[in-house]
Amino acid sequence: MNYDEIHSFLTIYEQETKQPEGYAEQRMAVIKEKGSYWQTTDELTHAARVAWRNSNKCIGRLFWQSLHVFDERQTLTHDTIFERLLHHIQFASNGGKIRPTITVFHPERVRIWNEQLVRYAGYETAEGIIGDPASVEFTKVCIDLGWQPKYGRFDVLPLVIQVNHTLPRLYEVPKEYVLEVPMTHPTNERFSELDLRWYAVPMIANMKLDGGGIEYPAAPFNGWYMGTEIGARNFADVDRYNQLPKVAAVFDLDTSTQATLWQDRALVELNVAVLHSFKEQGVSIVDHHNAAQQFKLFEQAEEKAERPVTGNWAWLVPPMAAATTHIYHKPYKNHYFSPNYFYQKKPY
Repeated sequence: MNYDEIHSFLTIYEQETKQPEGYAEQRMAVIKEKGSYWQTTDELTHAARVAWRNSNKCIGRLFWQSLHVFDERQTLTHDTIFERLLHHIQFASNGGKIRPTITVFHPERVRIWNEQLVRYAGYETAEGIIGDPASVEFTKVCIDLGWQPKYGRFDVLPLVIQVNHTLPRLYEVPKEYVLEVPMTHPTNERFSELDLRWYAVPMIANMKLDGGGIEYPAAPFNGWYMGTEIGARNFADVDRYNQLPKVAAVFDLDTSTQATLWQDRALVELNVAVLHSFKEQGVSIVDHHNAAQQFKLFEQAEEKAERPVTGNWAWLVPPMAAATTHIYHKPYKNHYFSPNYFYQKKPY
């Protein structure tokens, strides 16, 4: 517990939520007397939202005030935690009209082992990796814990929930809770032969919420996808699904030399397919050009509020057509403020 960070956050909370003057000092007096700090639900809600506002790697911060916050700090059994995670998945997915959401669990007694609430398995086989290579290590963990592998390309991993530092328990996510988008292309019918799909909502579960002096290691949260996260990274990276050669074949591109820019052309078509498919299915997504424009509005709003705009340029700049955005041409100070979201050591 960090008294300085708590005081700093409570001061922000008092000012930004228009609490009575002296609120922060009165709360600090009680906290120091008790020697402990349990945030009110309203304080926790504002902390989670400000943490999004302070997230240097996120291009979607314009919408920080819209974050839905579920306070589940009193939920302390495996089964009920699983139920609340299913509620998060369902609420956030919202039939495709995705809602930014965070569910916050007890700061000391709960841990979720997954990187995301919905993510595909990756299997090492004699013929190579089946599924998502990024999930190979965690898939092995799940198998060691008793999960039965299916050896498909898009198998949703189970949720692994740990309470009170005891052995974790596995829970299969029912299919009806997982909204997925099959990939098609607006002008090339052969694209569907690639048999690609992706889950609709990126629900991050392996980062801790620094709520302003209090850390919450189990606080899964989500926004919605920027198309390039799927089309230019998950599907395209050589160490992920590595689909660019197959996309090039579907479009009959000349791959005999890199000078034909076949990789660039395949990358564009792959991203066209992702955006098209999400919109066809009525699922929220943003392209990287509009995302950059939204970030510019965020910068303007923060400057008007006299708050510094920090950012991690390498993460903010889109992985394609980067130079067409204002972000590419602008430096950002990569300073971190609290509240915020931080990576943490794996529990396995």
